[in-house]
Amino acid sequence: MRTTRRTFVRASLATATAALLPISLRAQEGAPTRRPIPSTGEAIPIVGLGTWITFNVGGDAALRDECAAVMAAFFAAGGRMIDSSPMYGSSQPVIGYGLQKLGRPSTLFSAEKVWTSSAAAGPGQIEQSRRFWGVPKFDLLQVHNLLAWKEHLKTLFAMKAAGAVRYVGITTSEGRRHDLLEQIMRNEPIDFVQFSYNVVDREAEARLLPLAAERGIAVIVNRPFRQGALTDRLKGKPLPEWAAELGVSSWAQLILKFILAHPAVTVAIPATTRVDHARENLAAAGGPLPDPAMGKRISAYVQAL
Repeated sequence: MRTTRRTFVRASLATATAALLPISLRAQEGAPTRRPIPSTGEAIPIVGLGTWITFNVGGDAALRDECAAVMAAFFAAGGRMIDSSPMYGSSQPVIGYGLQKLGRPSTLFSAEKVWTSSAAAGPGQIEQSRRFWGVPKFDLLQVHNLLAWKEHLKTLFAMKAAGAVRYVGITTSEGRRHDLLEQIMRNEPIDFVQFSYNVVDREAEARLLPLAAERGIAVIVNRPFRQGALTDRLKGKPLPEWAAELGVSSWAQLILKFILAHPAVTVAIPATTRVDHARENLAAAGGPLPDPAMGKRISAYVQAL
């Protein structure tokens, strides 16, 4: 229940977060696997942190501290990329609160979006997002869900040329508008593309993932668990015995390893409200990944359930 959860958080979260803070500043053994961003060669951990819904907690002090604890666990486990958007309610100021509480970790890779139908409003929205985060500039700015994409890409490319952002990208989700996304990937010099891909939503394997590899575009995978619907569906069902070959202990880890096994995927960004899940997700970025035969086996098994 929400009330009980808040009471518990108020009683214990400050101590838990404080315990995590020193860890977040130390290099970790068994750090997550990294993959290079094709346009520069910069390597980033293959599991990031999404904030859609999970960080939209408004001004609730206890829940803001809970988000800060998730971020602390994420950084402690070697994570870098945090992704958000103006669309995500209060997620941006909540991220900013967490970063301030954690001493603004230098390892952060900040991924934001512009989301407005007005090209003229884009720069102001980006600046407001930057103030919410409290960062000097974003590492990555993306056009959210292709909204006014031509106009916003002009803005983002100009910002990149001026050194006001490091990378430029574009996003969609839930399998929408893949034809247009493919057209943009072929014709625009973007560094990143973001779309949905998981063990049951595999449309991206046909064109988008091969095209990203061909064009040297980094891929961010959103909705790896279908916003929790996929892991909820599998809850209570035993993992197959052969999953032990990958060193996984949960369905979430098995699903993430399936996604991360595709060589064109740069980073997956699961969202969570729980410290243990943040650690569990980052753990999936280490150890063996399935080969193509194992990947087919995972997909077939999950879909059969």
